Amino acid sequence: MKKWTALFTLVLLAAAGVGVWGYHQVTTLAKSPIHAKPDQLLTIEKGTTGKKLGEFLHAQGLMECSAFFPLLLKLKPELAAVKAGTYSLQGVNNLSELLTRLASGKEAQFAYRVGEGDTAKQVLAALASAAHLSQDQRESETALYHALGLPAESPAKLEGWLYPDTYYYTAGSSAVALLKRASDKMQSALTQAWAGRDKDLPLKSPYEMLILASIVEKETALDDERGQVAAVFINRLRKNMRLQTDPTVIYGMGERYQGNIRRADLNEVTAYNTYQIDGLPPTPIAMPSVASLEAVAHPAQSNALYFVANGQGGHTFSNTLGEHNRAVAHYLQQLRKQKHDNATR
Repeated sequence: MKKWTALFTLVLLAAAGVGVWGYHQVTTLAKSPIHAKPDQLLTIEKGTTGKKLGEFLHAQGLMECSAFFPLLLKLKPELAAVKAGTYSLQGVNNLSELLTRLASGKEAQFAYRVGEGDTAKQVLAALASAAHLSQDQRESETALYHALGLPAESPAKLEGWLYPDTYYYTAGSSAVALLKRASDKMQSALTQAWAGRDKDLPLKSPYEMLILASIVEKETALDDERGQVAAVFINRLRKNMRLQTDPTVIYGMGERYQGNIRRADLNEVTAYNTYQIDGLPPTPIAMPSVASLEAVAHPAQSNALYFVANGQGGHTFSNTLGEHNRAVAHYLQQLRKQKHDNATR
């Protein structure tokens, strides 16, 4: 009897030893370091669990081939509930942290920026090269315009309709869905600006406000000038004066613009040349910020009809043509002096 008792005790001790050893192996595996690049991503497909998950992590070089991986998942079932998606490995130091991230469902976030003053062409070009985005754009701008649910009464052009902001998305997100977020946000901002506008503005529709706001956006990047620039254009519209704004000329030139506007360009009749056409151009010329929308909705109290660069990043505003001509002469004098100073250095 004593012999069997001793043998049983020996078996229990051996089993306990194996258990302790096994637990040590599992703990060591959980703490095994992950050597990943800061920008490395890992995509987990649906159904990747258990043995498949271990094989996948080994194939990715993120885990040594270990027979204890199934045991780790059994002892820590919360680490086994990984969710499909694309994950960033930034900040992941060991296997346990990796599995915790995969089980969290917190996928990697990517950023796409619609810049203030960007054109639709620039926005769509950047979108086409955006990382990890499903490129499901429509074949034509008209089809994309309607897919975004933009106003049927406006020309089917995207120009002006995408709200400048940074938009975050996960891998595989729809490009159209991302644009829809931007267009919905712009429609909301435009609706709010139009509803709260000064009631005596010479604008017939929210779309005209969007057009004028895009011109203000391209004319100045200074927040404290937007209202003054808007006032000049509003005053000109009230007096039936042509807007005579260079950004519209540049937009109308398209690819022909190479950094300079010649006299011939100002004399060319295009739908966007506000030196040659009355009133507003047919569409916006860029994506306006909400600051430009508000500047048009509430322009500064001013009688100014002209403005010119002041050589210091801003503009000089004038009420009369005489004042404006003197401001232009002063600006040109500054340019000549600057060129002379640069040449003598």
